[in-house]
Amino acid sequence: MPDDDDILTERRTRAGARVYARTQKVRLRINGTTHELMLDPRVTLLDALHEVGRLAGAKNGCGRGQCGACTVLVDRQRINACLTLAIMQEGRDITTVAGLRQDGAPHPVQTAFMEHGGFWCGYCTPGGQAYSTVALLSEAAGGQASAITPGERLEGLRDDEIRERMSGNLCRCGAYPNIVAAIRNVVERTAAPGS
Repeated sequence: MPDDDDILTERRTRAGARVYARTQKVRLRINGTTHELMLDPRVTLLDALHEVGRLAGAKNGCGRGQCGACTVLVDRQRINACLTLAIMQEGRDITTVAGLRQDGAPHPVQTAFMEHGGFWCGYCTPGGQAYSTVALLSEAAGGQASAITPGERLEGLRDDEIRERMSGNLCRCGAYPNIVAAIRNVVERTAAPGS
């Protein structure tokens, strides 16, 4: 007996639509849980998160990797989920904003964004701004240089470094000064003794 995906493919074919690829089983580890999905191999990670995983934190802002609203972490590295196929992420750790909370409490980045008004409409914050900040903090902790870092190793996270590292994330509300203030706050909190 054919499964649901075979039936859908057969119906689409009889209706005159061309079917170029068959669905296949893909295992995605999202926020620590493995999901077995039947996906068309052309489905982006963003669409898989939305349509199949019902995780809407990463937004579809432009679909071209220019706005950063779809940012997620894959193996602790930030990527634009609209520019990668879901099938390419099989076996990797995918973290969305739903996986950012720590023991049921907001992540320090989320807290700082709330305290400093680092978002207004909230569209870009869950994916792009929050995840790019988490990645930025990890990069800075590892001393990774950016395009504006003097020398080969980062020695301090100045505001111009923050702006450069967040430059792939657009905020249509213009909350950039608040976003920088929120990130600066997280940097200062994590550098403080006992934090």
